[in-house]
Amino acid sequence: MAQSHRTSIRFRLNDQTVEISGFAPDLTLLDWLRLDRRLTGTKEGCAEGDCGACTVLVGRIDNGLLSYETVNACIRFVGSFDATHVVTVEHLNRPDGGLSAVQQAMVDNHGSQCGFCTPGIVASLHALWLAEPEPTEADIERQLQGNLCRCTGYEPIVKAAIAAAKTIPAVENDRLVAAYDATTEALAEFTDGARVTIENERGTTYLPADLNDLAALYEAHPKATIVAGSTDVGLWVTKHMRDIAPVIHIGHLEELKHIKTDEAGITLGAGVSYTSARGALVAMYPQLAELWDRIGGEQVRNMGTVGGNIANGSPIGDTPPPLIALDASVTLRKGDNRRTVPLVDFFIEYGKQDRQAGEFVESIFVPALEDDVFFAVYKISKRRDEDISALCGAFHVTTDDEGLVASARIAFGGMAGTPKRAATAEAALIGQPWSWDTIQAARVALAEDYQPLSDWRASAEYRMLAAQNLMIRFFLETCGAPARIERHPAMAEA
Repeated sequence: MAQSHRTSIRFRLNDQTVEISGFAPDLTLLDWLRLDRRLTGTKEGCAEGDCGACTVLVGRIDNGLLSYETVNACIRFVGSFDATHVVTVEHLNRPDGGLSAVQQAMVDNHGSQCGFCTPGIVASLHALWLAEPEPTEADIERQLQGNLCRCTGYEPIVKAAIAAAKTIPAVENDRLVAAYDATTEALAEFTDGARVTIENERGTTYLPADLNDLAALYEAHPKATIVAGSTDVGLWVTKHMRDIAPVIHIGHLEELKHIKTDEAGITLGAGVSYTSARGALVAMYPQLAELWDRIGGEQVRNMGTVGGNIANGSPIGDTPPPLIALDASVTLRKGDNRRTVPLVDFFIEYGKQDRQAGEFVESIFVPALEDDVFFAVYKISKRRDEDISALCGAFHVTTDDEGLVASARIAFGGMAGTPKRAATAEAALIGQPWSWDTIQAARVALAEDYQPLSDWRASAEYRMLAAQNLMIRFFLETCGAPARIERHPAMAEA
């Protein structure tokens, strides 16, 4: 049967069906909403996915169920919205024109001053209101990690979220809930398994029909830019004005979103988002929980993918250090051919990975933790939440029955041109007692493994000292000693 083709994308925008074609590969949703549709409630602040002023809701069918997530419209390309429901702040009030539960709570609790950030905050809290009927304060703070408010302060906004959660209006008073069945049916009709090709004078946008079609497309166009969540590629456009055409979108491919867990470990499709991966990864590796909740904000975690974080080869990506410490591997595909590479060997040098022309990351395998293993990961950044790492360190150590170190895998990001293992420090550990003297020797050896650079995130001296001190923290925590700063209860109540 011949493959079907389309030359336009179709999606729901608020309460309308939209079909568009001929757009440029780098057209962002934010520009299209504001300039073409005149929906100016969605704002532009940072143009890099940090401030959340551009937050919108996106509904997509997953395993037959329609669910909504927040995304940053400023760095998300229009071509990625085929068969979705895009919801802007203009559509979040009640059908009768009244305020939604979240909007009314924001008014009642004085959650807005200048108002520039408010539309994005309302969108984020509406997504939480839909998904979590009884959110904790921690849930609310996590939901708002990607929404920057410069003047109101978060206390009244958190109070508004708590108040909104207690308001359960009739179904017909929330547009998204009332239209759930109709929207689900519409999106199902849009999902026809066709390849989409959008031509524009500035380049071509492709949406492959399936995984095999992606392999064929990328083999035919090896210089194309593959876009999953655009949390990195979006900044190539908004900050660096790079030409990314032709573009191949993969965020819609269900075959890249599988998560398989068994006794051997976890296999993640390269298109699994941080949000989708969290449950399975944290269940098997609880030590990843804190790191995972500090990868960007909620919008970035909804958009970004583990495979994308690996494929772009950034030396400060958050996921490679712990995955290298866990001895993860990646499966690469070119056409019908596949090969598996240890993740540590995938990164060759800055800007270069072990990936041939037309070859893409298809999946990631992470082995299960052994019994009685020491494993931890730490992220150091200027801000605690939603910030790029100055460095990220991961430690995986096993000891034998005599208390000697049997194996050690230590990996750092931000210390070299690629995520890299600390081979000299590992050698200083193996065969030695797991003791203070041994960890001090490994700490000194770390200086032979890395020659970090100074930049605006951190100086070389700071990076080295912080990395060495993380080794001490890891050792102390394995011994049950307190090794982290904790908020004093009296301060928390103040």
